[in-house]
Amino acid sequence: MTSVRTVRLDADIDLLDVAGADGVVFENGSDGLAGRGEALRIEVPNTSPDGLAVVTDALAQIDVEDEIARPGTGAVAFAAIPFASDAPAAFVVPRITVGRAADGTRWVTRADGATDDVAAPVVDEPRARHFEVEAVQDPDQWMDAVRLATKHIADGDFDKVVLARELLVTADAPISRSGLLRRLRRSFPGCFSFAIDSMVGASPELLVSRSGDMVHAHPMAGTAPRGGDPTADARLAASLLASAKDRAEHQITIDMVWETLLPYCSYVDSEPEPSVVAVANVQHLASLVEGRLSQPAASVLELVSALHPTPAVSGWPLDAALRHLAAHEDLDRDRYAGAVGWVDAGGNGTFAVGIRSAILQGTTARLFAGVGVVSDSDPAAELAETDAKFQAVLSAILRP
Repeated sequence: MTSVRTVRLDADIDLLDVAGADGVVFENGSDGLAGRGEALRIEVPNTSPDGLAVVTDALAQIDVEDEIARPGTGAVAFAAIPFASDAPAAFVVPRITVGRAADGTRWVTRADGATDDVAAPVVDEPRARHFEVEAVQDPDQWMDAVRLATKHIADGDFDKVVLARELLVTADAPISRSGLLRRLRRSFPGCFSFAIDSMVGASPELLVSRSGDMVHAHPMAGTAPRGGDPTADARLAASLLASAKDRAEHQITIDMVWETLLPYCSYVDSEPEPSVVAVANVQHLASLVEGRLSQPAASVLELVSALHPTPAVSGWPLDAALRHLAAHEDLDRDRYAGAVGWVDAGGNGTFAVGIRSAILQGTTARLFAGVGVVSDSDPAAELAETDAKFQAVLSAILRP
C-alpha cells in the first residue's frame, strides 16, 4: 500500500452498512468511522511504546491526499489490543473507510485507488436460534477467589484487584457479528459501538482520545445495578455516590489517569466529583479528565501504552495486581479489557476500554465481566455484579 485519498461524502450512510459482515466499525453517537477490506496490516510484537511506534512509522510512510484534513481522515488504522501488554497485536488500514463527525462532515478515504461502493454488499447470514450458555469458572470457586483476594488486600499485598469471569455461548449456527452489533447499538446508544476482527461490543468507557493537542479520558470504576424503575434507579445511583467502597475504588483510577497524563501535558484537569453514567442495565461512577498536550504532542498510541491497563480493569498497585491475576484469575482475557479504537497518521485517535464485548468464532462467543475487589468486597455481591454486566452482551446475542 502506498497512498490514500480522502474526499467529502455528500450522502449520509449508516456506518454498519459500510462495514458489512466483516469490516471494522468504531462509533459513538454521531461520530464514527467504519471500513472494510484490508489495504495494510501492521503486526506489532507487543503494545509497549516501541511496539506501537511500528504503527506510527508505517502510517507515516503512506502518501496522503486529503481535502478535509481533520482527525480521522487520511490513513487510519483500527485495532483491538489485547489486555496483556506483552501480547502481539494487529492494526488494519481498510481499503475503504467512511467517517462521520458530530458537525455533519462526512468523508470517504480510499486506499490505492479502490473503487468499491461505499456500502458493502448485503450478505444473507444464517440465523442462530438455539444457544447454550456455560459458566467457564464454577461460581463457588470464583467467590473463593474473591475471598482470597480480600485476604491479600488485608495482608497489604495490594489495594485492589479486578477479577473477571467468562461465559461461553454456543449456538446452532454462526453468530452474526453485524446483527449483534446492530442490537448493541440500539440498546446502548451512548456507548462506543465497535466491531474489529472477531471482537464486538458496546463499551461505556473512554480510555483516551487525542484530537490535535487536546486529550480526554473518561475512566469509570464503581458499579450499581439498574432495573428500569426511575425511582429505584435514582436511589441506587445515590447509594453509589455515597458508597465509601465505590468512591475509594473510583479515586484510585482517577488518580492514576491524572498522574499518567500529566507528564505529557501543559495542564490536566478532572471533575472534582464523579457523576453517575447510566447504561441500560448498570450505572457507573465516572469522572472526565481533560488536558492540553505539550509540544511535540504525543500520539494517541503513546497515551494508550502509558494508560493501559488502568486500575479499573486490573487493580492497584499495577504490578502486584497483575501478578495476582496471572496466578489466580484462571482465564485468558485475550482482548477483553484491552483497548479498542483507531489512530490516524497525525497521531489523533480514540480508544475505548474493551469491556461489554464478545469474542466471536463461528458458532461460539466468549463473554467476560469483571469487578473491582477491595478490602470489604462481598463475594456474593461481586458475583451478582458480574451477572448484571454479562447481560449487556448476552441478551443481545440471545435476542432474535
